[in-house]
Amino acid sequence: MSSSDRSTAVDVRPKTYEVRTYGCQMNVHDSERLSGLLEDAGYVRAPEDANGDADVVVFNTCAVRENADNKLYGNLGHLAPMKTKRPGMQIAVGGCLAQKDRDTIVKRAPWVDVVFGTHNIGKLPVLLERARVQEEAQVEIAESLEAFPSTLPTRRESAYAAWVSISVGCNNTCTFCIVPALRGKEKDRRTGDILAEIEALVGEGVSEITLLGQNVNAYGSDIGDREAFSKLLRACGKIEGLERVRFTSPHPRDFTDDVIAAMAETPNVMPQLHMPLQSGSDTVLKAMRRSYRQERYLGIIEKVRAAIPHAAITTDIIVGFPGETEEDFEETMHVVREARFTQAFTFQYSKRPGTPAATMENQIPKKVVQARYERLVALQEEISWEENKKQVGRILELMVAEGEGRKDDATHRLSGRAPDNRLVHFTKPDQEVRPGDVVTVEITYAAPHHLLAEGPVLDVRRTRAGDAWEKRNTTEAAKPAGVLLGLPKIGVPEPLPAATGGCAAH
Repeated sequence: MSSSDRSTAVDVRPKTYEVRTYGCQMNVHDSERLSGLLEDAGYVRAPEDANGDADVVVFNTCAVRENADNKLYGNLGHLAPMKTKRPGMQIAVGGCLAQKDRDTIVKRAPWVDVVFGTHNIGKLPVLLERARVQEEAQVEIAESLEAFPSTLPTRRESAYAAWVSISVGCNNTCTFCIVPALRGKEKDRRTGDILAEIEALVGEGVSEITLLGQNVNAYGSDIGDREAFSKLLRACGKIEGLERVRFTSPHPRDFTDDVIAAMAETPNVMPQLHMPLQSGSDTVLKAMRRSYRQERYLGIIEKVRAAIPHAAITTDIIVGFPGETEEDFEETMHVVREARFTQAFTFQYSKRPGTPAATMENQIPKKVVQARYERLVALQEEISWEENKKQVGRILELMVAEGEGRKDDATHRLSGRAPDNRLVHFTKPDQEVRPGDVVTVEITYAAPHHLLAEGPVLDVRRTRAGDAWEKRNTTEAAKPAGVLLGLPKIGVPEPLPAATGGCAAH
């Protein structure tokens, strides 16, 4: 090749991308869309250990986490020297913090190329190209939803389980939450479009779906049908090949008897409910602008348990909300004792800029909040263990999961999720078992946060979901080096992930 040929040679190496996700389940699902958009535009996913060494790095941010902005700018700062060394590298910031801070981001981090909001994630590839051509940062924040996210390309994080968004936005005005200001008013998706997406996913091998919304059981308020959510659950029950249906997160205000009946009467709707409490005190609930009280909340729990005796009920609780007295906190402890949650995601209240609660009087001293938090965690740990011990001796069907057991290799075990979403580690059988397959086991031991099935597996059922996982894994492993290195570690979308406390914690 002559020197002139070499000077005009084009680098055909595919451009790589990395998406970093913070916050709630909605952000995780949005990141699947962002990945799909980038792959549709010709990018390929960077290796999992890339740590910013990619042509495009996207931050999908959360505005409700403590010190969310400091963490973002710290991460952006780490990438600044890397970008200097890597010509053509681009950095994009999207999500709730981008919607809130807008132009502030490029002022504080001028090496950022693109800032986009929660309503226009579909614009990312166009904005990246515009920033490259014009050689200046592009900041574009839409004030309302441009297109429902489910119309965009998607790179699903799991071959056998999927999120399905049924609504975006929230009509509530909780004083500790900034999400409605950033995600907008609730906008419901057409039922036919939701069911069509689920049927398409099942056709691809997916056997578990999680219906997702900021306030999932308020579905129908935008279209004027108060029973739309229960009807949707029943419609999911008629989809052949769909084995498990979950949903998150509901709001006690909108949790009606028809939903409980639909859960109990639809076989593939799992016996599991995540019902945020936030506080057991009527006084604090009123200050939070939560439109239910303790009696109403416990009444829902009682009805669910009567209709679905084996239901696992989990919750979110905030400790130390402004003005919370010791008596208020004891009311929360009372609800925890009465409700007997399988698990509770507990949070110490901290100020979130832009929320009414941040400027309330009687902010609780950190020392008091910490002490109450520790008492609550100790109580819930005791209850979780007692409730899990009731599972010993039960025969359960588990959907085999990927990457859920950190010690699986060392203990010669695999992990799976029971119908009620409890995590179970089980003895690895002699025959091949793939993520997405279903095994039958007997529970032999209970810990506060997981169960063990130490005996032999009683049955293995190979599934279309397992076939889908195997096909995807084989296909991606066969791709050229540098394109995609195996499957991501997220695996089955957890209906109750650690990402509560953000916009899904309603």
